[in-house]
Amino acid sequence: MEYTVQKLASLAGVSARTLRYYDEIGILKPARINSSGYRIYGQREVDRLQQILFYRELGVNLETIKEIMTSPSYDSTKALQEHRVQLLEKRKQLDLLIKNVEKTISATEGRMTMSNKEKFEGFKKQMVEENEKKYGKEIREKYGEDTVNKSNAKFMDMSQKDYEMVTQLEAQMRENLAEALKIGDPSSELAQKAADLHKQWLTYYWTEYSKEAHAGLAQMYVDDERFKAYYDKEQPGTAEFLRDAILIYTGAKK
Repeated sequence: MEYTVQKLASLAGVSARTLRYYDEIGILKPARINSSGYRIYGQREVDRLQQILFYRELGVNLETIKEIMTSPSYDSTKALQEHRVQLLEKRKQLDLLIKNVEKTISATEGRMTMSNKEKFEGFKKQMVEENEKKYGKEIREKYGEDTVNKSNAKFMDMSQKDYEMVTQLEAQMRENLAEALKIGDPSSELAQKAADLHKQWLTYYWTEYSKEAHAGLAQMYVDDERFKAYYDKEQPGTAEFLRDAILIYTGAKK
């Protein structure tokens, strides 16, 4: 069966504009263009669109999807199997959040008591899983399976008081970093205060702190585009400035 842009858009629950954009960036080309100039899609394109939407549902950006699906080693069957595993994980996370909401409702209505730890269990698990999805491969290669697993376990066991403190530390670090960046000297008092706050923040996640590991993480903030984009979001150059401040703080750079 063949579909025009409008019919495929209706079938898939996306906009016709989305399909045209997918064509423009080369991620989903039509099977052919008919004599009237309309894009025509066949079964192969329908299946490919399904894969794209699976990836989108899992939070993968279009640039990465394109890299995956245009790779010579791309295997659609294997991709579907991976989608299934990831969707099952997502369902498990949603089930946990639903259970958390139900327990909160019961506690609010006075039908049961709920500890603060229980209230935030689902959200902490979601954060761990999101970090694993984004950075798991890199940090496990850099620091080892055991170190990362212990760090995740420490975070999952974090109390609400500790969570509030670590959130406050990150906010203070960012505030000091922004002010230090205006001065432009990573060895300044403000910059070194930001580096110290960053260390304090890390100790809530790491089971052991070392200057070498701290310096290595700072370098990763610059080398990995995802970390770099996170820190440079409000002010370009922030990741490199933080890296330099931490290298000075840890003695890795005199």
